[in-house]
Amino acid sequence: MAEDKPKSEGMVSDVHKRIKAAFEAFDYESNNTVDVREISTIIYSLGCFPNQEDLHAFIAKVEEDHTGYIHLDKFLPAMTKVLLEHKFPPIPEDVLLQAFEVLDKEKKGYLEPEELTKYMTQEGEPFTQEEMDEMLTALADPETNVIYYKDFICQLTIDPDM
Repeated sequence: MAEDKPKSEGMVSDVHKRIKAAFEAFDYESNNTVDVREISTIIYSLGCFPNQEDLHAFIAKVEEDHTGYIHLDKFLPAMTKVLLEHKFPPIPEDVLLQAFEVLDKEKKGYLEPEELTKYMTQEGEPFTQEEMDEMLTALADPETNVIYYKDFICQLTIDPDM
């Protein structure tokens, strides 16, 4: 039993490091505070994929008095709990692949930026053009200017025990 304690403390320490690193990437003023609009990106980068309702509830729990900012002191314990309890699980890799294959009607193994933009701005919860521009900058292969979705899926899926 005593052996379990150091292991769990080490796991919590590793989780804290991951959360802090993700948070600090968006703490532009180095004051342990991020804009509330960055929280979903931070959460996604940690391998968690809440639905919009869960995301809004999480933000409401950690936001500083509706100021539009979230402090690390509130975010860290809440996000640690989310990660340790495996809340907001990622979509399985095979399901993501099936979704992209449905969009890739010609079975090319990639999507053109225009195709992805059309789907992402006109279906479901639509993305803004600004969000699409950001996404395409990160996803499109710099040489061919297409999105190789198998590579993208590898970036989205992570080991939940990491």
